[in-house]
Amino acid sequence: MDSVQEMGGASIVVDTCAGIEAGEDVLVASDWEVADVAERVAAAANERGANVTMTLMDPREYDGNEPEPSVAAAMLEAEVIITPVHRSITHSSAAAAAREAGARLISMVKFTPEQLKTGGLYADYEGMRPHCEEMARKFGEADEARITSPQGTDVTVGLEGRDGNAHPGIAHEPGEFTALVHIEANISPVEGTTEGTVVFDGAIPNLDIGVLEEPVRMEIEDGAVTSVEGGREAQRIADVWAEHDDPAVYNIAQLAVGMNPECPEFNGWFSNDHGRYGNVHFGIGTSSNLGGTTRAPVHFDAMMAEPTLELDGEVVLEDGEFTFF
Repeated sequence: MDSVQEMGGASIVVDTCAGIEAGEDVLVASDWEVADVAERVAAAANERGANVTMTLMDPREYDGNEPEPSVAAAMLEAEVIITPVHRSITHSSAAAAAREAGARLISMVKFTPEQLKTGGLYADYEGMRPHCEEMARKFGEADEARITSPQGTDVTVGLEGRDGNAHPGIAHEPGEFTALVHIEANISPVEGTTEGTVVFDGAIPNLDIGVLEEPVRMEIEDGAVTSVEGGREAQRIADVWAEHDDPAVYNIAQLAVGMNPECPEFNGWFSNDHGRYGNVHFGIGTSSNLGGTTRAPVHFDAMMAEPTLELDGEVVLEDGEFTFF
């Protein structure tokens, strides 16, 4: 029975999210940690008459690392790329090159068979799409964002000239990208403009951290993190940064909101916590795949549970609740 339910979830991925058609060249790029999910997705694509190739590589060390060269080469030949992986390759140069070549890309990070059966994958993507696109439009029209929270966050972000990005869980056109099950709108801040204090009290899905036991506090100056404080989670971040002699790892790369109503709580599932409804998160590291100019060797996201987000003074999210729909 589990296999039937898992194939039902895989069918959502290939039909609703990727819109795969017969004859399309589909690459399912995965690693050994997530091979069972990759097999379900590949089988579902094959049932639609697609030309399916599945690759398995060693999991990357960190999210944002490049895939194996052979996988990167295969990505350039595909029309549709689905990436059930243990470590995200979404922010890699290989992913950017594949999209520029016309591939549409669907990211699935740390997906488990259980997530094919329940949770955020079963959201109403079409129903949420207009709201996601409207949030992206609001981002793109704003010159400045301000984020506050009861935990002590108070930070401003320069957005002038940057486009907002909608990732509604649907990627049907060449070059489009979405991540499952986020239903997320985001924007890349102008480099050097983010200033203030951020207290993350929700989750950090990357770096094997998950739901936060203690808040992580960061001070940000001139668009880069200057200090990180907290418990073991903060120390984990500091240790990873210390491994890389590259100032780009401190770059505030992304401002995003999660919009999946089927993800009401942080639960430790990577994709759920990104899409958790009403969260605001910052991506730290690579921004060049999002509209910025920075490329870093590692990228991670960190979430706030009950933020208030203002765009040019307009409150669009108040204590984790959207105000415009």
